[in-house]
Amino acid sequence: MSFWPYYGLKQGIQTTPWPDGEDLSPGLSPGRPLSAPVTAPEATAALCPVGALQARAEGVHVAFDRCIHCQRCRQGEHALPWQEDFAWTVAAANNQGPLGGRFYESLNVLYVDAGACGACVNEVRLIDAPAYNLHRLGIFVTATPRDADVLLVAGPITDAMRTAIRKAYAAMPEPKRVVGMGVCAVNGGIFGESFACAGGLEKIVPVDWWIPGCPPPPLAILQGLLRVVGRAVPQMTEEGTP
Repeated sequence: MSFWPYYGLKQGIQTTPWPDGEDLSPGLSPGRPLSAPVTAPEATAALCPVGALQARAEGVHVAFDRCIHCQRCRQGEHALPWQEDFAWTVAAANNQGPLGGRFYESLNVLYVDAGACGACVNEVRLIDAPAYNLHRLGIFVTATPRDADVLLVAGPITDAMRTAIRKAYAAMPEPKRVVGMGVCAVNGGIFGESFACAGGLEKIVPVDWWIPGCPPPPLAILQGLLRVVGRAVPQMTEEGTP
């Protein structure tokens, strides 16, 4: 056990250089498949357990609002090309645009777990770790909606959380934005829509931005929050839109 304190003291705190520079550290992102022409679209689409791959005449289309990064489509004769990025945030239908300059160095975020499996909250915890250090970007986590500029929600929106989310949203001061994090918040994910799950955050409150992924990695979350204030330039392709 004594090795780990020694290793930590020797290495020091190594915070990612992003967004001021590239970060190509291994394991930074699970990556995701790209739409591409393939010789057997139906066979490739059949690899996906959640229906994120759609067979078309020109090849396979990837619906990122369903992809859970299981990597079944990454290997074998029917594999798709893989993109190792984390700029996943896309605008929702009700998007009000970025908050603007006065929030550049002071953005308060309220995170709500609306019945998620636990993966998303683990990624949110990491953005406050030394490796990512959200405070250097002027982003802070708050425990009360009355101090929140952004409502960040993960999970399929269980019945027990619907009223809580509505109340939190109503208590937030204007201007305010809502970010749905993870495929469960987009459409229910693997939980789907049922008597227990609303099947998507936009059915409860208006959503401004989506961060797809299952779960999205820490830099994808930070990229999304920076985009809320207008500080990040997205690097999305057309296929990235939920």
